[in-house]
Amino acid sequence: KFGYSFCRDTRAYVSYTYDISDIYNIEDDASSSVEDMEGKHTTSSVKTSLVYDSRDSFFNPTEGSEHRITFQYAGIGGDIAFTKSVGETGWYIPFLGDTVLFFHAKAGYVWESSKGKLPDYELFYLGGMNSVRGFDWQGIHCNEGDDEMGGHKFVQGNVELLIPLAKKAGLMGVLFFDT
Repeated sequence: KFGYSFCRDTRAYVSYTYDISDIYNIEDDASSSVEDMEGKHTTSSVKTSLVYDSRDSFFNPTEGSEHRITFQYAGIGGDIAFTKSVGETGWYIPFLGDTVLFFHAKAGYVWESSKGKLPDYELFYLGGMNSVRGFDWQGIHCNEGDDEMGGHKFVQGNVELLIPLAKKAGLMGVLFFDT
């Protein structure tokens, strides 16, 4: 993986992944999409990202924004083949004294290529600390009959009010709404 910085706030990344997965010992209640993937599978993919970051601080930013767009193509070799795109934006806005409003949105879409398979572990799941809080990690998913599986697309939104509790220590309180 390597990255190139155009200027202080804009970065581009390109990475290559080669992975051999061996799926075995599948539980009886696993979804059919997991059962269908039993055995060894090879993924060969290229991922590119473009990131713009104008936040005033990496930890506890008070203003600025961060935007990211990522594309991944798998199918250069192996039997796993898909295209995935994800876009993300986040805005920090000063609000009432030292409090900060944070608006965040993220969306993604993945589709299977005719050259291979799209495994369940490359689909999208929501839920957890960095997604939709109040749900278990990957607790938001699709149901096809009795099968629980990831989705081919998603849209996520978050609004936060960041309240400094101990400013010098960087301790923050957060009121949030996730959808």
